[in-house]
Order: sequence, then structure tokens, then C-alpha cells
Amino acid sequence: MLSDHQIGIYHMEKNPAVLVLADGTVFKGNAIGKMGTTTGEIAFNTGMTGYQEVFTDPSYHRQILVMTTSHIGNYGVHPEEIESDSMKIAGLVTKKFSHMFSRPSANDSLQNFMENDGVVGISDIDTRALVRHIRNAGAMNAIISSENLDVDSLKAELAKVPSMEGLELSSEVSTKEAYTMGDENASLRVSLLDLGVKKNIVRCLVDRGCYVKVFPMSASLDEMMAFEPNGFMLSNGPGDPAAMKDTVELVKGIVNSNIPVFGICLGHQVLALSQGLSTEKMHNGHRGINHPIKNLITGKGEITSQNHGFVVSHDSVEDNSNVELTHIHLNDNTVAGIRLKDKKVFSVQYHPEASAGPHDSRYLFDQFIENMAGVKVEKKVV
Repeated sequence: MLSDHQIGIYHMEKNPAVLVLADGTVFKGNAIGKMGTTTGEIAFNTGMTGYQEVFTDPSYHRQILVMTTSHIGNYGVHPEEIESDSMKIAGLVTKKFSHMFSRPSANDSLQNFMENDGVVGISDIDTRALVRHIRNAGAMNAIISSENLDVDSLKAELAKVPSMEGLELSSEVSTKEAYTMGDENASLRVSLLDLGVKKNIVRCLVDRGCYVKVFPMSASLDEMMAFEPNGFMLSNGPGDPAAMKDTVELVKGIVNSNIPVFGICLGHQVLALSQGLSTEKMHNGHRGINHPIKNLITGKGEITSQNHGFVVSHDSVEDNSNVELTHIHLNDNTVAGIRLKDKKVFSVQYHPEASAGPHDSRYLFDQFIENMAGVKVEKKVV
């Protein structure tokens, strides 16, 4: 039987909201989350579960996210199912939104989570029609408002929002101070460059016996080397990798240190740029937990978790004799993984930490551990 509080939530008054796309397309629905106005690049995620991990992924910074699953919020939120310190999406679009939750282990509703983190959203729209439109028209900016329903003024406000292409966003989500995780007496040490890292990436390293120091993206190579690492991790993150000139130069120095490197998502892209490859904006991007990948080294397939709107150019990989293509996306043959032929350096476009997502690709962390195991760290004489 529902409590009086739950009955009150069920019958709560709905406030109107409007979603306007950059091409002028308009959707009207009801407000969820915080009352207000928000802007960002609109994107869609096809995952059937794991919405809390998705919403707290720093790679979604400044993006309005459409969830293709028809019902969102029904299992509430859990304090351990977060990938950063807060929700990172700029806005949320759903078909049906549940203000109530039924999972016993949840500690709050998604509505309260959105309100507390200041996230504006809209529900009760035809997300199938919206996703079909975005899929055909391509990525574009959008605006959601539950405080201003005048479409013309929203269009004028939206016109001022910069394109995702050319934006450096990692500095807005990267840690400001370095911190450590794991056992300081562990046999393996990893210097991790935080471009918008997910908590589970660090956890996957710690679980494999690594002592990890997470550095802000502004860190120098000398600072990262002072940790005496057996390996470097280049994390995921938001924005256009081509706009990160200083980071690309830093990664070039990291690679030249001849210490093993593992890059994920944005880390994969900046690694590629550091080796003279190029990146390009995708028509829509890959976002979901059911993306098929083929490992060209083993011949095996993987179902993977993905979230990216940029990709490494396939032609630039083929033109570089020192770079080997290791993984491809089976839906469109885009580059999903590379490695350097002369160093223990590799990267993938997808998320092997799989939060949320299948665990098919966790072996990549084991591969990184194997690469580091043979590296002797020269201890400094004090």
C-alpha cells in the first residue's frame, strides 16, 4: 500500500516545459528536476539500465541527454552508484519519469537527486520521434526551459551557445588537487591524468593491486614522474580533443618516457593526437552499453559501454606505420582501439570499466597490469 507521501508524489502537479533544438524543432512536455533553463549539445543514450552512473559521468559535461529507455527513475538512486561527485549532464529528456522509487537499497529519488544538483529536465515527450530526428539531422545544441515557455526567446538564447566542436571542457571537471587511492605499499604505481575520470576506472586499478595518484590535467610531466609510476593512465572526459593542445604535448612526453600507457575514450583521442593522428566530430556519436566491438588481435567480439562524440580518423591510423589498429566498432567500422608498435602503449575508444555496462572488456586492465609488471621504477636517492 502506498504511503500518504507517495500518494502525494503520484498526484503532484505537473509543470509545463519546452525543448527547442538548434534547427527550430520544438517538443512540449512536463518539467522534471530543477525548475529553470539549461543548454547543451543534445545526445541520446541507448542503455536500458545504469542511468545514475551515466548521469554522473564527467564525459557528459555540457550535454543534454535523451534516454531512449521509456521509463526513467523507477529504481531511484544509490550512494555507491556514482561516477563523480555530482550529476554532470546539462539536462535530461525522458518519455516517462518516475518520482517514486521501489528499490529497497535506494536512498533517494532521482527527482531529488536532480534538484539537489541543479539539473533541469523534461518528460512526457515522444523520445522515439526525438531520437529519430537527432539520428538523421546529427548532433546539435538544444535548450530546455520550465521557467520560460516562449519559443522565440529560447531560440535567441540558444543561438548564443557555442558548438561542442572546438570546446575544451576537461579543465571544468578535472580534479583541482592531486589525490591518491589504494595501498601505498602496492607493487605497482599508476599516475593517472584526470581529464574527467570515472570513479570505477580508479577502482579497477586499485582492485588489481595498484596504488594510484590522480593528477589534474594541468599537472606537469615532472610532477607525474615524481610519483615514480610503473604506468600512466589517460582518462575519459568531455569536449573536443583537438582543442587540448597543452594536454597533447603532455601526453607526447608521457609516451616518450617509455613507461606503459593505457588511454580510455578522451585519453585514447589525445594519445592518438600526440602521435600525429587526427580526430573528427561524429554525426551522432556512440552512447550506450550495447555497442559491438571486434578485437582485431584476438578475433573476438565484445559488447561495450561507450560515450563519445569524437573519433580518431581511420585514414590517419592507416597512414602511420608505427600505429596498429587493434579494435573496430562493428556498426560503422570506426576506430575503437590502437597500440604503438614500438612501445607498451595502447588505448580504446570505449569504457572497459563498464559502469554501467557489460564486463567484456575488463581484460584490458589486466593487459595494462601485465605491461607494467616488467617495468622497474628507479627509486630516487634522498
